[in-house]
Amino acid sequence: MPVDPNIYFVIILATVVGLYLLDLASNLLNLKALSPDLPEEFADTYDPEKYRESQEYTRVTTRFGFLESAVSLAIFLAFWFLGGFEWLDQFARGFGFGPIITGLIFAAALFLAGQILDLPFEIYDTFVIEEKFGFNKTSPLTFTLDLVKGLALSALLGLPILALLLYLFSTFQYAWLIGWIAVSGFSLLLVYLAPRFILPLFNKFSPLEDGELKSAIHAMAEKCRFPLTEVSVMDGSKRSSKSNAFFTGFGKNKKIALFDTLIENHGTQELVAVLAHEIGHFKKKHIHQGIAIGILQTGLLFFVFNFFLNNKELSAAFGVTQTSVYMSLVLFALLFKPINKILSVLLAMLSRKNEFEADAYAATHTGSPESLVTALKKLSADNLSNLTPHPLLVFLSYSHPPTLQRIAALRTHTNSPG
Repeated sequence: MPVDPNIYFVIILATVVGLYLLDLASNLLNLKALSPDLPEEFADTYDPEKYRESQEYTRVTTRFGFLESAVSLAIFLAFWFLGGFEWLDQFARGFGFGPIITGLIFAAALFLAGQILDLPFEIYDTFVIEEKFGFNKTSPLTFTLDLVKGLALSALLGLPILALLLYLFSTFQYAWLIGWIAVSGFSLLLVYLAPRFILPLFNKFSPLEDGELKSAIHAMAEKCRFPLTEVSVMDGSKRSSKSNAFFTGFGKNKKIALFDTLIENHGTQELVAVLAHEIGHFKKKHIHQGIAIGILQTGLLFFVFNFFLNNKELSAAFGVTQTSVYMSLVLFALLFKPINKILSVLLAMLSRKNEFEADAYAATHTGSPESLVTALKKLSADNLSNLTPHPLLVFLSYSHPPTLQRIAALRTHTNSPG
C-alpha cells in the first residue's frame, strides 16, 4: 500500500523536516558565533592554543553532527516513502504470534536497525574525533562490552514494559491511566535501582579515601543539613578524560559519585563548591520538580495517544494496511514531535533557571563564589567547551546556561542567606 498524503502525512513530514532545518540553522549560527578572541574572563585558564583547540572541537563535532542528522533524515524518509513500515509490519506478523509478541518483534527490529545505523557514527565519534582531541580513553573491548550490556539492558527493561503497555491499550478503556501509573512507578523504581545494580555494570565505584577532601565534603554536607551517606570515586577515566559528578539516592540515603578525572584536575575548595551546587539542586527541590514534570509529561503523552489508537488515517500516511496498538505507538511518537519539542524547550529554560539557583546556593553556603567560578572555568577548559554559543542554540537545547553567564551571575552574588 503506497503512503497516503493525508493531513497526518503533511503534519509529520513538515515536522520532521522543519525540526531538522531548525537544528541546522541554530548550529550554523553557533558556528558563526565562534570568536577568535578569548574572553577576558578566561585569560587565566585558557592559553591561545587551548582556546583555538576548543573552537576547532566545536567546529568538528558540529559538522559531524550535520552529517549524522542528514544521513538519519535521508534514511528515515527513504524507509517511510518506500514502504518500510508496512514491510516491517508484515515481517513481524509473519512469525504468526499474537499481537503482543508481534509488537515486541516489530519494536525490537526497529530499535536494532536504528542501533546498527548509529553504530558507525558512534565508532567514528569515539575513536576518531574524541581521540583526536585527547578525550577518548575507551578501548575497543570496553566499547563492545558497553554496547552488548546496553542492548541487554534495553531488552531486559524495555520489552516487559512495552509488553505491558500493548496489553493495557489492547484491553482496557482507561489504559492510558493504568499505563501512566505503571510507567511512573517503574521510572521511580529505576531511580532507586540504577546506582545499586545498573551503574556498577559499566563503571567501578570505590569509596573516597579518608583525607582532606572527604572531611571537607562531609563538613559541607553537615553545614547544609544534607544527609550524605556515601562518597564514591567513579573510574570515568576508563572511557574519557572529561569530568563530572552526580548524586543518587532517595530520602535520607543520599550518595555522591565523583569522576576520578574531576578529583585529579580540581582542588578541594573547587570540589566542595561543585558539591554545594549539587546540594543546592536538592535543597531547592529541583530533583523532585524534575521527577514530577517527567511523570506529568508521561501522563500527557499517554492521554493524547489514547485518541490516536488504531487510527486508520495515521497508518495510511505511512502506507500501513493493518492498524495495531504497536504501530500506533510508533507513528504517534512521530506525530507528537512538535509538542515534544516545545516541551523540551520549556524544560531547558527551567533547567537553566535551576542551574542559576544552585550556583547561588553554592556561593552562599561555601562563602566563596570564586571557588565555583574557578571550578566552572577549569571544567570548561578541560572539556573544551564552547564559550560563546549562539543564543538560539542555547534557547533550543542548552540545559545549563553558558559558562560566562553563570560566572557573571556569581560575580554579582552577595553572600546573603537564601
